[in-house]
Amino acid sequence: MCGIFFALSRHGHVEIDTNTKQLLQDRGPDSTGQLQITLDTKRDNEQDEKALPSQLHMTFVSTVLALRGGTVVRQPLQDNATGSVFCWNGEAWSVQGRSVTGNDSEIIFDLLLKACAEPADPTALTTAVMDVLSSIKGPYAFTFYDPVNKRIYYGRDCLGRRSLLKQSTTRDMIVFSSVCDSAASNAWEEVEADGIYVFELQSESTTRTPHRVSRKGDDGKTSFHLPFPPLNTTVPSQPARPDATTVQRLAESLQCSLELRIQHVREAVQSTPREEEAKVAILFSGGLDCTILAKLSHHLLPARQSIDLLNVAFENPRVHKNLDASTSPYELCPDRITGRSSYAELQKTCPDRHWRFVAINVPYIETVAHRHNVMTLMYPHNTEMDLSIANALYFASRGAGLYGATSHSMPVSYTTSAHVLLSGLGADELFGGYQRHAVAFARRGYEGLIEELELDFSRLGKRNLGRDDRVISSSGKEVRFPYLDEDFIALALQLPVTAKCDFANPEVEGSDDPALLLEPGKRVLRMLAWELGMKGVAAEKKRAIQFGARTAKMETGRTKGTQVLS
Repeated sequence: MCGIFFALSRHGHVEIDTNTKQLLQDRGPDSTGQLQITLDTKRDNEQDEKALPSQLHMTFVSTVLALRGGTVVRQPLQDNATGSVFCWNGEAWSVQGRSVTGNDSEIIFDLLLKACAEPADPTALTTAVMDVLSSIKGPYAFTFYDPVNKRIYYGRDCLGRRSLLKQSTTRDMIVFSSVCDSAASNAWEEVEADGIYVFELQSESTTRTPHRVSRKGDDGKTSFHLPFPPLNTTVPSQPARPDATTVQRLAESLQCSLELRIQHVREAVQSTPREEEAKVAILFSGGLDCTILAKLSHHLLPARQSIDLLNVAFENPRVHKNLDASTSPYELCPDRITGRSSYAELQKTCPDRHWRFVAINVPYIETVAHRHNVMTLMYPHNTEMDLSIANALYFASRGAGLYGATSHSMPVSYTTSAHVLLSGLGADELFGGYQRHAVAFARRGYEGLIEELELDFSRLGKRNLGRDDRVISSSGKEVRFPYLDEDFIALALQLPVTAKCDFANPEVEGSDDPALLLEPGKRVLRMLAWELGMKGVAAEKKRAIQFGARTAKMETGRTKGTQVLS
């Protein structure tokens, strides 16, 4: 995981401001590198003395958190032969159908150099580059300078799992960065996760190669082919309900996704580890999605390795104002109650695993003290709901809390050693876990539900992922989303909607059949939890993070989640 910064200017090299540089180093504490390049763009026939300056000045900055491979690979990467420069913030789990076991940035850079090495017309060149990028499975954002063809490529993966912001203040300067100091300028916006962008240095024009689902009979236009099919919009005349075969297929696919994301972590900078040291932690509300990840991770990691469960709870003066001094506001938070319950179920079903439940308690005064930091990180997102969610992710990802409370001992202060955090994000969007999915079905049946699912999936990058990446990575940790693995997504999208969320069949209290007993939202995942021996988790109701952790509406008064922050 890295922080990347690129600036292009006509009027000298852009110096990165101190605050933005610190934000980038927070993301990548293992190394910081910088390159500056000047390019002469004046054509032979340009004689006009009033013409704009004919030089372009490029500044590249990369910070690195080394998570894969045997060595710390410093960035930016530069090719001595061509002068090409690559800034990469991502994890390529496979490229061109082959698994990546070492450092991914060097492999991808080499493939891009080969794609740009042969003389070709602009269309063929773009196609060659898109073939490389669309063969990558995994999250990323990048900038790539191709001096041979005088081009700058930039963009985010097709889901937008990594942040990339763009600042365009004048005609003579463009800046890209993983994160920004919003106090310095309000001219930043997220680069859309809707394709790969190409900036032509000669014409100073930008084109976009769009993401597109591959279909038979494509019109031949250059595109970035998506690694998964369109959502299955058919409703069988005799709807297929969630069954054991579907549950097993999802379990196997999710386990493959996890295997990529939790093994061989941070080997390049690993000191002699203690056996109980955690390399992986889970953003743990105790809900269905994160607890399934915890249970499946147990089957993949060595028995001696701890798994940290990061559970965050907030003091909310609006909710907790009348508590007596002997009552903990944190233990009353819904996610703390659910977290402890699911933690107990994990201990029961996996007694040989050292689970570390980390209770992260956030006093209101501390929430207020960090408000500016959180707002800076989540920018350009700027609503009350964004702040509520970002607060929970910010404090949870720091991983500093209390551990080890029992009836015989007091808890001790503890900060997780893990640099990889797992998130259950994506499960609700794929399997119909939100209340609005039930409402859509109630109003318009499966047709309305399918439209709502399609909308939710399409806007993940715009609404959630860039913001979450900026907030979580500020702690020098990388968030990984096993439910957003391309192969797992492909399986989930292919399934008929009735095999995922069975709203036509409400739960039947007291039934011996989990396909009837469990609530219809995400019913197939609930059946998976049931099969994994976690019946309490399988029955757990969905609850949004801002309500479970008590970050929503901390102030009195009529505020809405969509209200813009001042």
